[in-house]
Amino acid sequence: MSLNIELSLILGAVLLDALLGDPVYRLHPVRLLGGWIARSEQALFARGLDGYLGGVLHWLLVVGGALAAWWGVRLGLAALHPPLALGWDLFIAYSLLCTRDLLEHGRRVLAPLVAGDLPGARAQLAMLVGRDVEPLGTDGVTRATIESLSENLTDGVLTPLWALCLFGVPGLVVVKAVSSLDSMVGYRNERYRRFGWAGARSDDLVHWLPARLSPLVVALAAVLLREHPGLALRAAWRYHALLPSPNSGWSEAACAGALRVRLIGPVWSGGRLVTDRFLGDPTWPAALGAVDLRRALRLLGWSSVVALAFGLGFAALG
Repeated sequence: MSLNIELSLILGAVLLDALLGDPVYRLHPVRLLGGWIARSEQALFARGLDGYLGGVLHWLLVVGGALAAWWGVRLGLAALHPPLALGWDLFIAYSLLCTRDLLEHGRRVLAPLVAGDLPGARAQLAMLVGRDVEPLGTDGVTRATIESLSENLTDGVLTPLWALCLFGVPGLVVVKAVSSLDSMVGYRNERYRRFGWAGARSDDLVHWLPARLSPLVVALAAVLLREHPGLALRAAWRYHALLPSPNSGWSEAACAGALRVRLIGPVWSGGRLVTDRFLGDPTWPAALGAVDLRRALRLLGWSSVVALAFGLGFAALG
């Protein structure tokens, strides 16, 4: 594929995502992938392959199956008419990018916050997080929303976009397959502690570098918005380890610093207080509201633009 076609594919997929958002329908590629993950898991468990070996086989079935499905359809369309194959690549790339969808989740919480509808804001937040939302006031809802959005900047925006730019559609397919595996079987419970190991560790691996580049992306966006780029870099270095994930703390801490706010705070799950620690300097405000969420959405939006600029540079140099 020539460089011009590759760049056009990237820009076309990003533009479609920005204009249309994530398409919602029964045969969405991610839904089909989720169904394949569940069915192949059941088949392996039925054969007693519920340990590390089964998990590796599951990983190969899911990732290999996703690539085979994309490539098989592409070959068939190319045999009919070559431009159809490019159209298929554009469709898959657009379907697997979800920057607008991430921002829309934040806007759905913002709207009731602006209207003073705290129960409505909690209901929208419950679609983003797994914690208890009933104990949260306006400040807690705002912090939790910013946390979720900034934590997902790496795995929801940076890694998929840069995988597309560096490795084309196959790279994007692999990243989304790995992320889907982690979200479905990457748990440390009795069922998945061994079986989900391959999915969880491969997810950590693919996001490792984008996570550590995310503070630079956020800092550059903060420059454009006249926020706090220096604090973004310092906070990422100082506070990223407060989160148990090896990757998600980098972008979350960077966003906290760029906005000069404290995040986390009291977190309840199943009626039990999980943590009451704050992420950020004690002098930064934690009593956040709609204005702060709006600032965070602007920061994440411009971070996506900066990430696209990096990605196009990667593609051009590659």
